[in-house]
Amino acid sequence: RLFLTDGGIETTLIYRQGLELPHFAAFVLLLEPHGAPALKDYFLGYARLARGLGVGLVLESATWRANADWAARLGLTAEDLSEANRRAVRLLEEVRREHATERSPMVISGCVGPRGDGYEPGQGMGEREAEAYHAAQIEVLSRTAAEMVCAMTLTYTEEAIGIARAARHADMPVALSFTVETDGHLPTGESLAAAIRRVDQATRAYPAYYMVNCAHPTHFSGVLGTDEVLGRRVRGLRANASARSHAELNASTTLDAGDPEALAHEHRRLLDHLPGLRVVGGCCGTDERHVEAIARALLPRFEAAAGPP
Repeated sequence: RLFLTDGGIETTLIYRQGLELPHFAAFVLLLEPHGAPALKDYFLGYARLARGLGVGLVLESATWRANADWAARLGLTAEDLSEANRRAVRLLEEVRREHATERSPMVISGCVGPRGDGYEPGQGMGEREAEAYHAAQIEVLSRTAAEMVCAMTLTYTEEAIGIARAARHADMPVALSFTVETDGHLPTGESLAAAIRRVDQATRAYPAYYMVNCAHPTHFSGVLGTDEVLGRRVRGLRANASARSHAELNASTTLDAGDPEALAHEHRRLLDHLPGLRVVGGCCGTDERHVEAIARALLPRFEAAAGPP
């Protein structure tokens, strides 16, 4: 069945709601008196959308930046960081309790982000260093109501392997989401299929599934269908509204919200190459309008495959 997830949380909060998110860190709102209600309102919009369409929803915690390096830049302590991760999941528990139904089940996922920038691999870490680094956040999330973790905007394979191993050690299912450049390759130049194969080989295929996020469908549609591993293992998409490159988005001071209907059309075309696609949402520049358009474009195919009730 089809599961939705949310759109571009940071760009929505900054450009549509006028909130300040230093270093793009939405989790800081959880440590402010009036921040949690703003986050809850954001997630409630997607919960209502999923319930109205009769589809599932993956509630992704607002903790993409909630790791040690970003906390240090924000002047936060290790305990501040742990508490923010816990509060993020408790907020999603409230949303699920109020809106989940049998037709619209809701999964709570603890979001993990890269140690560095979401677009540049930088110096990077080895597999063991990445495992040790991300274990702290994943361990905290494993002691909450989160049922899985999802690492998003990954730029290189070693960090993905480390996260998968840390999740396995914490006995948490994990989804890994890579970002790609306009040529459909990771920022390191490695192909998406090669990256997935390397992670699966290094972790005995521990990740539950893979995703692509923070890229427009036109950036990676050309590589789909070129390798069976992509059709089999890529089960989620969180695309950008904009077709701009990462460099162009980094330099932009305005929001490029693209065209929701055109984005939905691109997703419908991708289904032919991604038979395992089950989770769809958005990334930079997207909001409820984009996710709803994508859902409505894909639902007929899912309903036809399910047959009569």
